[in-house]
Amino acid sequence: MVSEPLLFAFALFDTGAVLFLLVYFVITLSDLECDYLNAQQCCSKLNTWVLPKIVGHVFLVVLLLFHGQWILMVVNLPMALWLVYEFLTVPTGNMGIYDPTEIHNHGQLKKHLRDCMVYLGYYLVFFFIYLYCMIIALLKGDPIRRDEDDMVEF
Repeated sequence: MVSEPLLFAFALFDTGAVLFLLVYFVITLSDLECDYLNAQQCCSKLNTWVLPKIVGHVFLVVLLLFHGQWILMVVNLPMALWLVYEFLTVPTGNMGIYDPTEIHNHGQLKKHLRDCMVYLGYYLVFFFIYLYCMIIALLKGDPIRRDEDDMVEF
């Protein structure tokens, strides 16, 4: 069993990495919207990083489960299930979640941008929650471990 500060430090690192990844997603999708990239390039770049994002989040949920952080696990579980559902319901014949033939149809680009912004907000909130939890876990015990015998009285 890992210690709580180490768990929350990993959660902070994982959430920070996903935040940077989501910023990359937003920049790439906005480049597609402004015609700096073609749809094939954009979708191949984004689909490369979809699975690592899912694996990172699911691994964090499993780690929270094994460590007994029930509230954080339950709050993170719906996002993990949604990411897995989104990945598993990709229609056959599509390149991935981001498909170049469908990204300009029916407002898919706006939908993907909206989803990325929602994910960004979600992970940003949890970044600060994990930061708070890590600080609390670090301050639970006496960090200096003073013994009464070593105290000098004036």
